[in-house]
Amino acid sequence: MKEKNAATLQKALKLKTRMKKKKPKFVRQESWRYKRLKKNWRRPRGIDNKMRRKIKGWPPTVNVGYRGPKAARGLHASGYEEVLVYNSEELERVTPETQAIRIAHAVGKRKRVKILVDARRRKIKILNFKEAREEKKNVEEEETAEKESAKKENRKSERKEKNFEEEQGNDDRS
Repeated sequence: MKEKNAATLQKALKLKTRMKKKKPKFVRQESWRYKRLKKNWRRPRGIDNKMRRKIKGWPPTVNVGYRGPKAARGLHASGYEEVLVYNSEELERVTPETQAIRIAHAVGKRKRVKILVDARRRKIKILNFKEAREEKKNVEEEETAEKESAKKENRKSERKEKNFEEEQGNDDRS
């Protein structure tokens, strides 16, 4: 049963991607004419509205025919259900077999790395992994830079102490 379901899902996902290529970008009527109107979709209403009446030469309107297959609706292209995560505690509610996580944009570097580590441990797929990997690299680079600067500071302080001791030793001899 699961194999059949997985095959159906894969077929639906392929169909969804093919349909998405053909689907037009739906725009608000006359948004191209007036700067004050945004491009985002609004249903055309009105008795004489050309878009509502689907007159030739006017942009297409949203219709049922553009809808994707029911099995693939609301799913990511990878076939997983997308879950937005803000902290590592929210990973407990995620089922790795059917759901994948997307780390929220507002999450900082430290928390992002912690979420990444916890997700790896629980074998949860991360959809914006590239960004998380870059963040992890940046955090590691910063840590190594801090360690190096701390070492330099230690060396400087040791040199100062050595010079001070040498000066004290020179003063005692004279």
